[in-house]
Amino acid sequence: MTPLTQLLIRRIKTTGPISIADFMTDCLLHPQHGYYTTRDPFGAAGDFTTAPGISQMFGELIGLALAQAWLDQVRPSRFTLAELGPGRGTLMADALRATKAIPGFHAAAQVHLVEASPTLRACQQQTLSGTDVTWVGSTDNLPDVPLFLVANEFFDALPIRQFIRDAGGWRERQVGLTDGKLAFGASDPAPLAELAHRLADTNPGDMVETCAPARPVMQDIADRIARHGGAALVIDYGDWHSKGDTFQALQSHRPVDPLANPGNADLTAHVDFEALANAATGLTHSALTPQGVFLERLGITARAQALAQNMTKPALDQHIAAHRRLTHPQEMGSLFKVLGLTPVGSPPLSGLAP
Repeated sequence: MTPLTQLLIRRIKTTGPISIADFMTDCLLHPQHGYYTTRDPFGAAGDFTTAPGISQMFGELIGLALAQAWLDQVRPSRFTLAELGPGRGTLMADALRATKAIPGFHAAAQVHLVEASPTLRACQQQTLSGTDVTWVGSTDNLPDVPLFLVANEFFDALPIRQFIRDAGGWRERQVGLTDGKLAFGASDPAPLAELAHRLADTNPGDMVETCAPARPVMQDIADRIARHGGAALVIDYGDWHSKGDTFQALQSHRPVDPLANPGNADLTAHVDFEALANAATGLTHSALTPQGVFLERLGITARAQALAQNMTKPALDQHIAAHRRLTHPQEMGSLFKVLGLTPVGSPPLSGLAP
């Protein structure tokens, strides 16, 4: 039993069952025992691998897409280049390398990383050694200048709540105790005004997930871009509309019981892109686009072929596998989606249709 498990059991005994959101928050961000506050979870030695860790091509193409948006908006002389939840800093490092030849881009850019974990901030500092970086705890602390931002696998880690449709309203899925151990349960049914719009497309027994923390983040990003210019790319797994149980835990690259090892496994859920787009008031959003399609439109195959010219096995085999993993529909190509946000009247982001 982990120390966090013991704390959660004591809490539930004292105050009663907790929401999935409260459970996720403690498991991921507890100051002493939280998953993200105590470790570097990325890569082969960690619990999962994100796209930037698979190939340099991913970050390079993201950087070039944001740089093109900067060019399309008449090259503002001072802007924020930001990433939410930047992992080890690999995406930003690749983006900066790919854009160094674009006249004026680096001189105008102020790199900001939105990161809460001290452990990951240390990794990012090492990866981006030699780059002038400002770390902030939230988007609220970003400068009031044009904002060009990427959020790759950021929103999936924000705490969610789960609601099960019932004849008498909605029952919230909770974490409680059974025989002294953590177990899933549900609240009594009750009507919920915030889910009234989901009565038309759900039946009794269906589950809907909501992510309250995502809305203010998107609203703040949208407000900054609407006022000052810029663009945002949101890349994550999920779909346009939330439906079904997508709450999951990963440990050592394998799915595990979310309740089995609190604090030692990553917890995520699929992203409701419709909710994000609705929160981005004042901006134009792109069509939700599969990651594979987006990367192909940006020229990943041509980039892969250029890099392959200087490779021999086994590096070449790994390179080919990385290209497939990022783009193939049976791998990350269809599971991950891309949403672009731009000011009204501005050209759409490269690789994304309006």
